[in-house]
Amino acid sequence: MTLEQTLRLTNRTMIGFDLALGTAALLAPDKTLRAIGHDEPSEDARHLFRRCAPIWLTFAAAHAVAAKRGEPRDWWALAWLRGTEIATDVVWSASPAVSRPGAKAGLWLAGAYNLAVALGFARLGRSRSTAEL
Repeated sequence: MTLEQTLRLTNRTMIGFDLALGTAALLAPDKTLRAIGHDEPSEDARHLFRRCAPIWLTFAAAHAVAAKRGEPRDWWALAWLRGTEIATDVVWSASPAVSRPGAKAGLWLAGAYNLAVALGFARLGRSRSTAEL
């Protein structure tokens, strides 16, 4: 499997991941927060997390557009979107409410993952149309 094929597979996976995360944050914020290692959320944490749902749903839509069209501009858009997420999980990990063992490390790894895919999608943005890969 080539790097480009791996990035396209990753992109398709992110459609489902961001769709699931956005939907879960909107409809079941307490359960979703617990799943990522957060203690019982306060009312403001619950609403802040729920407010992130449209962000993740927008990400899912952007990943779907790139999967369908595969144009360089789509990959650049994803590179920028994922780039905006590099530090957000790391910042979230600083919360004392993230207490489950391994949760803070997982959030740091999410930041590293976002950096890696942002760079990968930028690479696709520099290439010809990748729709046929």
